[in-house]
Amino acid sequence: MRFSQLYAPTLKETPSDTETVSQELLQRAGFIRKAAAGIYSYLPLGKRTLSKIENIVREEMNAIGAQELLMPIMQPPNSGRSREDGKIMVQK
Repeated sequence: MRFSQLYAPTLKETPSDTETVSQELLQRAGFIRKAAAGIYSYLPLGKRTLSKIENIVREEMNAIGAQELLMPIMQPPNSGRSREDGKIMVQK
């Protein structure tokens, strides 16, 4: 694909609702777009970057014999999971 055909909407001005410099730069460069408070959509450049990082981490994990897992985003509070995994998971 040609770069001229890539969907990467950039911004000249600073978004008014940014909290950090990195957030501002990612939005201005067309990597992410804010959908709601704390919710962001990854645009094609952001998704491609995430995929590359995932592949690097996956290769390193495979090299040391680690295993990959996928956990649900939402978990009921009374599931017992926080008690069972409290030793290995950071709780806030």
